[in-house]
Order: sequence, then C-alpha cells, then structure tokens
Amino acid sequence: MLAPDLELHPDALEDALAGYSWYLERSVRVADGFLAELERALRLIRTAPERWPSYGFGTRHYVLRKYPYSIVYGLKGGSIVVYAFAHGKRGPGYWKERVGWKPPAT
Repeated sequence: MLAPDLELHPDALEDALAGYSWYLERSVRVADGFLAELERALRLIRTAPERWPSYGFGTRHYVLRKYPYSIVYGLKGGSIVVYAFAHGKRGPGYWKERVGWKPPAT
C-alpha cells in the first residue's frame, strides 16, 4: 500500500525554517537533529496518519520526542496536509486559520 501524499502549508514550512534557524544559531548538531526528528515524525505520520490523536478543527497532532514542537496535520482528499510545526510555547491554535477556520463575526 502506498503512503499518502504529504503537503506542507506554506506557513508550516515557515514554522519549520524558523525553528531550524533558531537551533542553528546555537548548534549545527542540534539543528541537524531537529531536522532529523521532523523527518522521522513525518515518516511515521505517513505510515499511519490516523494513529495520532484528534486535535480540533479536523486535525491531528504528533508531539516530537526531543524538541518542544508538535506537528498539526489533517487528512484532506487522500493527502496529509501539515498545517503547523507548532512550538509548545507559542499561543495555542494560532494555526487555526490555516485549516480554514474563520473567527465568528462580531
């Protein structure tokens, strides 16, 4: 069975690049470890995307083992869409609009 396609929301890519840059300023080894951990997590998600818990707004999330990040993703039309590489200290749900959520009109 083929693994589903994986798409990265452009802002999710920015999340990952920002995290990598932050770690790179401190240590090449740690920055490379961050990328390796992201790659490992994405491989696991592609293998069994429904394995990780629901997270709201039709998404799921995978918490990285060695870094304070989680991957917020959803299943859309046979593909996996990564909406955010969310740092644990960043405000929760900042990525909701990436999924298509609109705040209620006031």
